[in-house]
Amino acid sequence: MTILVTGATGTVGRNVVDHLIKRGADVRALVRDPSKANLPAGVTVAQGDLLDVDALRTAFSGVSTLFLLNAVVPDEFTQALIALNLAREAGIERIVYLSVLHSDVYANVPHFAGKFSVERMLEQMGFNATILRPAYFINNDHTVKDVVLGHGVYPMPIGDKGLAMVDARDLGEIAAIELVRREQANEPLPLERINVVGPDTLTGTDVAAIWSEALGRAIHYGGDDTAAFEQNLRNYAPSWMALDMRLMAERFLVDGMVPEAGDVDRLTAMLGRPLRSYRDFATEVAASA
Repeated sequence: MTILVTGATGTVGRNVVDHLIKRGADVRALVRDPSKANLPAGVTVAQGDLLDVDALRTAFSGVSTLFLLNAVVPDEFTQALIALNLAREAGIERIVYLSVLHSDVYANVPHFAGKFSVERMLEQMGFNATILRPAYFINNDHTVKDVVLGHGVYPMPIGDKGLAMVDARDLGEIAAIELVRREQANEPLPLERINVVGPDTLTGTDVAAIWSEALGRAIHYGGDDTAAFEQNLRNYAPSWMALDMRLMAERFLVDGMVPEAGDVDRLTAMLGRPLRSYRDFATEVAASA
């Protein structure tokens, strides 16, 4: 009985692998370049990617449970279509899929719309799956810590509706828990969705205040200029991705990423401990600055 992890060398996927190994699972990891994978002892490496049909057929052979993570790329949806069709061909019934919170609400945001379409495909193809819907990753803000530290500004345009930011380490552990639960069940379990959120729902002003406290000096919220956000992203990301992120930020301003009643309690019970907070993250960054 083998669990295959896609995206195994990324931030979330590596956490999934680590937690599966801790739980004694038989883990296979799909990676593009095995020489750079640096995965824990005991992990079987399968070379390939989600557009390589022959490699996927080989990787899926003998797999009982699949963790499907599609990176934000132009052909993300095509990758998922290929993976799920080949998973069905291989007889894989148990799946944990990484979607996104409010995938059904952010209808005009490309990577949200793609993930929601995959959710519909999982349902229509009759897969027994856990669909994880994480909120904005706290860890994303490593990319803006230099702006916070050097200029005294929190620049992410997240608005005043609130985001229930989640630590990717918590997400990875929750994914591993669900993979093991499905793997060990006597019969494939029915499809369900889990919102994966952090303990606090924070506005831009809230986040700036957390940074102010952690650093011991005033940090200001940079405001809601999504056009400037897009232009800045274009300095180090493709134009399609910069637009995608701008559209997401615009939905942050209108809709936020607010958890449903009971989400935090459910996740805390699954983990058996409190969820990591944004304050924890800011304190860690401040201590190492």
